[in-house]
Amino acid sequence: MTYKAEYIWIDGTLPTAKLRSKTKILADGAELPIWGFDGSSTNQAEGHASDCVLKPVFSCPDPIRGGDDVLVLCEVFNTDMTPHESNTRAELREVAERFAAQESLFGIEQEYTFFQGSRPLGFPEGGFPAPQGGYYCGVGSDEIFGRDVVEAHLENCLKAGIGISGINAEVMPGQWEFQVGPLSPLEVSDHLWLARWLLYRTAEDFGISATLDAKPAKGDWNGAGAHTNFSTKKMRENYDAIIAAAESLGEGDKPIEHIKNYGSGVESRLTGAHETAPWNEYSYGVSNRGASVRIPWQVEQDGKGYIEDRRPNANVDPYVVTRLMVDTCCTALEKAELV
Repeated sequence: MTYKAEYIWIDGTLPTAKLRSKTKILADGAELPIWGFDGSSTNQAEGHASDCVLKPVFSCPDPIRGGDDVLVLCEVFNTDMTPHESNTRAELREVAERFAAQESLFGIEQEYTFFQGSRPLGFPEGGFPAPQGGYYCGVGSDEIFGRDVVEAHLENCLKAGIGISGINAEVMPGQWEFQVGPLSPLEVSDHLWLARWLLYRTAEDFGISATLDAKPAKGDWNGAGAHTNFSTKKMRENYDAIIAAAESLGEGDKPIEHIKNYGSGVESRLTGAHETAPWNEYSYGVSNRGASVRIPWQVEQDGKGYIEDRRPNANVDPYVVTRLMVDTCCTALEKAELV
């Protein structure tokens, strides 16, 4: 008897990496082996030295094939077993281990947009739907588009054991969101990448595509983000730590360093309109969705909790955003003796 293992990895396409996958047939009970692929076809190698290595790092049940079949998330290595330059997970591993004692947790809100052909789902051919207003968390066929795909994706994530914590329709027609977490930095990133793969794979069966483009429809329409909620053990106990973390993200060259790594097309989305702060200005505030970083009103009221970085794009690499936030905030909290 055999089972199927779908090996999934992140390629080297710039400026936004793509997910790739292929299937390996294994004997029942066999462990997941290291495998390889043609890196010259994924922007990860030259043709004269094209072999790259897939090292399994996380697996879960395959909800599409069912049975004993599995999804296998992999890191990409060179043939000398050093991390490939596109392997951002390896960089996160080091930072997460260094600050493990602070017990960082993340919840990431993944927005995305369905397309059918060349236009967002719900946009009439050659025109535009009614302006934004009733679509957010809406109900009814005149305002909601793609719910069957969304529900199928949710079920697939739950069957796979992905740490998905909610879904909702977003502000633009055909735009949706799912949330992953709260989980540790590596866990939330692994789960989010697999949830993205399941989103694309689920939508494929409906003849619909899903995009993480930061501004999928030009004009007076919301962009798509990946609001990133973050806390440490001390932040979950102490409001001074909340303020210290929020302020650390605005110190020195940190705002620019983060923005440069928060996804492709960030300037098109962070305009100061449509519930965003300008990309080149840093601010934080309580209950302020027009700030770079929001402190929820209940956090201020309770005197503890988490912060929400509203700047990351929908197409951000979760390994990168979690690494940057842990490094910046945990370093500052350590210096302030808020650990």
